[in-house]
Amino acid sequence: MAKKMPTMPRSPIDHSMLTRESWKIFQIMAEFVEGFEQLSSIKPSVSIFGSARTAPDHPYYKLTEQIARELSDAGFSIVTGGGPGLMEAGSKGGFEGKSISVGLNINLPFEQTSNAYQDISLDFRHFFSRKVMFVKYASAYVVMPGGFGTMDEVMESLTLMQTGKSRKIPVVLVGTKFWAGLIEWFKDKLVGEGMVSADDMGLFSVVDTSAEVSKVIFDFYQDRGFDLSPEEQQTMLNL
Repeated sequence: MAKKMPTMPRSPIDHSMLTRESWKIFQIMAEFVEGFEQLSSIKPSVSIFGSARTAPDHPYYKLTEQIARELSDAGFSIVTGGGPGLMEAGSKGGFEGKSISVGLNINLPFEQTSNAYQDISLDFRHFFSRKVMFVKYASAYVVMPGGFGTMDEVMESLTLMQTGKSRKIPVVLVGTKFWAGLIEWFKDKLVGEGMVSADDMGLFSVVDTSAEVSKVIFDFYQDRGFDLSPEEQQTMLNL
C-alpha cells in the first residue's frame, strides 16, 4: 500500500503582495512597448557588449571606442548597455560617429550609471526585457571582454540562434587571448562530450582588430543585404 504523503501547510495569501505582483505585468509591458517604439527605426544596428569595470585608459576601452566609431560611420546604429566602462566606450564611439547611439540602461543597486553618449536612452528594471531589445533589432553582436553580464548576453544570443528562436547574425568576440580559454573549454567539454555540435562553433568569430570586426560583418551581408527575409521576419516576430 502506497504511503500517503504529508500535506504541507499553506501560507495565508498576502493580497497586497499579490496585487503588486499583478501590477508588475503592466510595468513589464511598458518596457517592451517603449523599446519597440523607440528602436524599430534604428536598423541596421550593432549591439556591443563589454565590461562595466574597464577604465578609459585601458586598451580595451580605446579599441571598443574605435570599433563603435567605425561601425557608426559605416551606417550602423550602436546599441550598448548604456553604463560605464566598455559600454561607455561603445556609446562614445557611436555618438561621435555618423549614426545613432542607443543606451539600454538597467537599474542596479550598484555599478550601473548612465553614460553621457546616448542619442536614445531607455531605462529598464528587468534584465529579460532589456535583453530582448539587444537581440530584436541587431544586425550583429560585438562582444568585448567582460564579466558575468557580458557572458550572459553572449550565451543568450548563441542559444537563441542555435535553437532557431532568432535569426543568425554575426557574433564577433574581440580579443583572442581573452577568449582563448573559454573557446578551448567549448571544444573540449561542450563539443567533446556532445553537449553541442561541432557546427555550433561556427556561430561566432574571434578577432583582434576593428578592421577584422567590420570585415566579418560586411562579409556576412555582402550577398544578402540587411533586409530580413519573410522567414526571418516571422522568426523575429515570435522572439
